[in-house]
Amino acid sequence: MKIAFIIFNQMTALDFIGIYDPVTRLKSMGFINDLEWDICAYSETVADDKGLRILPTKLKEPLNNYDIVVIPGGFGTRELEHNKEFIDWIKTSERVKLKVSVCTGSIIFGAASFLIGKFATTHPIAFDELKPYCQEVKNQRIVDEGNIITARGVTSAIDVGLYLVEKLTNSNIKETIATQMDYPYKYLG
Repeated sequence: MKIAFIIFNQMTALDFIGIYDPVTRLKSMGFINDLEWDICAYSETVADDKGLRILPTKLKEPLNNYDIVVIPGGFGTRELEHNKEFIDWIKTSERVKLKVSVCTGSIIFGAASFLIGKFATTHPIAFDELKPYCQEVKNQRIVDEGNIITARGVTSAIDVGLYLVEKLTNSNIKETIATQMDYPYKYLG
C-alpha cells in the first residue's frame, strides 16, 4: 500500500502531521509492513504558514500510482484552487482508490472536480468556499463518501488519521495506535 502526502506552501503543518503520525504508525508499529509513503510537492521548497520548511521526497510526479492521496489545508489552498497547473497535477490522482483531506484541503479536491455530487466538510470558516464544489457541505468532524474522506479544521487531522487507521485495519489497531499516541479522545462523528 502506497500513500502520497501532498505538501504545499502556506499549508497548516498540523493538518499534515496530524494525519501523517497515526497513519505511518501502521508501519512503524508493525501492523502494515508493506506500507510506503512519499511526501509529494509541486514546488521544490515548501514552507508552512509560519515558515516551517518540509522537504518533499517526490516533485511534480504523477499521483496515479498511489492507493491513497492525502491533502492538508491551510491558507495556501486559496491560491492553489485557482492554479491550473497544480490542480492538473492533483487530477492525476483521479483513479486513486482513496482521497483524504484535512481542513481546506477539501477545496483542492473540489477544484479538481472530485467532490461533484458528494457531501464534504472543511473548516467552518471555509464552508462557503467549499459549497460550489460539492452537493452539500456537512457540519461534521469527518465525512466519509467511500472513495473520498474530508475532515474539518486542524484538530480533526488526528481524528481522521485514526479513522483512516481503522478503515485500513480494525478498531483494535486504531485503539492501540491511539493509546501509543496518548490520544484520549474518541471520534464523536
